[in-house]
Amino acid sequence: MKFAGLQKTSLIDFPDRVASVLFTPGCNLRCPFCHNWRIVVDPKPPFLNEETALQILESRKRFVDSVVISGGEPTMRKELPKFLRKLKERGFKVKLDTNGFFPDVLEECLPYVDYVALDVKTSLEKYPKLGAKDTSSFLRSVEMLKAGKVEYEFRTTVVPGFVGAEDLPRMCELVKGARTFAFQQFIPEDTLDKECQALRPFSLEAIGKLAENMRGSVGLVVLRA
Repeated sequence: MKFAGLQKTSLIDFPDRVASVLFTPGCNLRCPFCHNWRIVVDPKPPFLNEETALQILESRKRFVDSVVISGGEPTMRKELPKFLRKLKERGFKVKLDTNGFFPDVLEECLPYVDYVALDVKTSLEKYPKLGAKDTSSFLRSVEMLKAGKVEYEFRTTVVPGFVGAEDLPRMCELVKGARTFAFQQFIPEDTLDKECQALRPFSLEAIGKLAENMRGSVGLVVLRA
């Protein structure tokens, strides 16, 4: 495994835990509103190899006992399950962030993770705007998590033009029966498509209405705005 970066301490990426975050380079999608676009479009060295990453994590274990693997898209890497196993063998709690487009790798990862956050970026009809023509693999991941035993959440960053009241009925249908769904505020800074930086984020009231409409489809709705 190689990593585009490591954030030594995060208070927000792993629910109820203090974590370190490793970022993998590359992604199969091209979301216009992506904030990590530099490691997606043209990842550049120096990269952090897994041996060095593990050494850093071990050295900080007195302070941080949880690790988040984010990206980019981590499940593009077929070697990811082996790396996650190494983290678990060292006693770390592990969270995986994914867009869900590589369900075979995700399935191999599940024995070695404590929490999965899967991005439901918009309604299926709008996924072509993100560079995805076929969403069948994504749907497999959604159903896998809903049917599985690993703790998880589906989450949506509420980006104007990509998520709105017109998208919510289809999104509710998609995630119906899920344990947890989180709505996250969009911050219009340093996005892949510079036009997204001119978007005006939804008000907290508008996001609250989306959340209210999602209730009834899932067990718990979380607002991060």
